[in-house]
Amino acid sequence: MSWHTVPLHKVASLESGFGFPREYQGDENQEFPFFRVSDMNIAGNEVLMENHSNTVSAAILKELGARVFPAGAVIFPKIGAAIATEKKRILTKPATYDNNVMGAVPKAGTNPKFLYYWFLQLKLSDQANPGHVPSIRKSVMEEIPFPVVAPSEQFRIVELLDEADRLRRIRREADAKAARILPALFLKMFGDPATNPMKWPVVPLSDFVNAVSRRNPSTSPDEPFQYIDIAGVDGELGLITAVKSMVGRDAPSRARQVVKWRDTVVSTVRPYLRATALVPKELDNQIASTGFCVLRPRESNGYAWLFQLTRLQWFTEQLNARARGASYPAVTDADIFQLLIPLPCDSKIFEEFSGQYESVSKVLLTAGASSEKVDALFNLMLQRAFSGELTAKWREGHMNELLAEMAQQARVLNLPMPEELEALP
Repeated sequence: MSWHTVPLHKVASLESGFGFPREYQGDENQEFPFFRVSDMNIAGNEVLMENHSNTVSAAILKELGARVFPAGAVIFPKIGAAIATEKKRILTKPATYDNNVMGAVPKAGTNPKFLYYWFLQLKLSDQANPGHVPSIRKSVMEEIPFPVVAPSEQFRIVELLDEADRLRRIRREADAKAARILPALFLKMFGDPATNPMKWPVVPLSDFVNAVSRRNPSTSPDEPFQYIDIAGVDGELGLITAVKSMVGRDAPSRARQVVKWRDTVVSTVRPYLRATALVPKELDNQIASTGFCVLRPRESNGYAWLFQLTRLQWFTEQLNARARGASYPAVTDADIFQLLIPLPCDSKIFEEFSGQYESVSKVLLTAGASSEKVDALFNLMLQRAFSGELTAKWREGHMNELLAEMAQQARVLNLPMPEELEALP
């Protein structure tokens, strides 16, 4: 049995968000959550939008010309670099969202969780208009083919994927606990930089890092290189998880910073100020996006201390306090270099911490490899779910009820009657 497909707009309404002036932001005690792209990064909002930073009343919604969307709508970024993060989330209560977000509101007969999982295997970047500021058009999304699956089979697919996703999250929670070892070790050895209990001298970060050169890859047309951008950095794990392979003639025209092994790259654009990573050996002498500041320690054995410093919440808060701009608040390299930090005086403590960092990192890398396998299996299940393979055997045992549901769907969506029904006497 093969599934029919229909344009997405037949099974879900594509809805863009609304402008959200600054003067209405910050109130958390009104009736309706008003979500922004950055709210997708709040802890606990990895799938379901449970937590929020802004709310509005019905009166404010009317004043803004906005409206509320129902629970079950699937939301995602529709403009800028956030598209490349491929975030998709589900509303858990009536809420609205800003004009950097688009939502798909499921129609009758479409399971919201089924719609969400379908979106997980859809690459938003492929739907975006190319350009300096990528964006997704409603008209493009509306025409994407969507499989017409009987409600009971949708429910069965959701059951299977929910269980697989639960196991994947257990693995990630274990990884998150392990990842807290290094920050705890840092604080034990160096103290909290916010209070500086060790009484280290307080100096600008520039006293510890060197300026990093820039070059324009396009000046060497046939030179291959790896290109790190924000979408390739896992802000939670502090790892570079993906890079773009390019040659000089394909490179952006502006000069980029050349990274070295054990440099720390720090994102300078909100909401990605948490995106910091340590450059691995295989990316030595490659290129970082202009959205990064590259930090290179003057003391070679200070690389682990510097990286862990940038991973602290304290560091992120310092950058947020310096961010400027309305649409895309950002910091400059100078803002980061001028940041005042407590700097340990003893180089031996850097060496000791680096040794312990390497030991713990090996364990974390092993755990990370296990997580990658779990994620790969989940992605395989997603692929099989929407090819029909995941529930093929289950379908055989529920054929009669499925045929009845499919006939009803065919009438509602004005589709041809399923061949299996046409063949019946």
